[in-house]
Amino acid sequence: MQLKITAQVHREGKWFVAFCPEFPEANGQGETVDECIQSLRDAIDLLLEDRREDANRTMSKDAQVLELA
Repeated sequence: MQLKITAQVHREGKWFVAFCPEFPEANGQGETVDECIQSLRDAIDLLLEDRREDANRTMSKDAQVLELA
């Protein structure tokens, strides 16, 4: 499975700043568009990891856990 998300990138002075409507808590920045997009990807990865850990803490002990590929 491949997840497609949207990056909105704009320039603020010498920096590029990116936001993602699907993950409003995540943003990225960089001196180039590539750096900015990588920063946004890293922020989304951290956000998903945090949400996964939260979900695992509250999951029922007898729940079946499957990974989506």
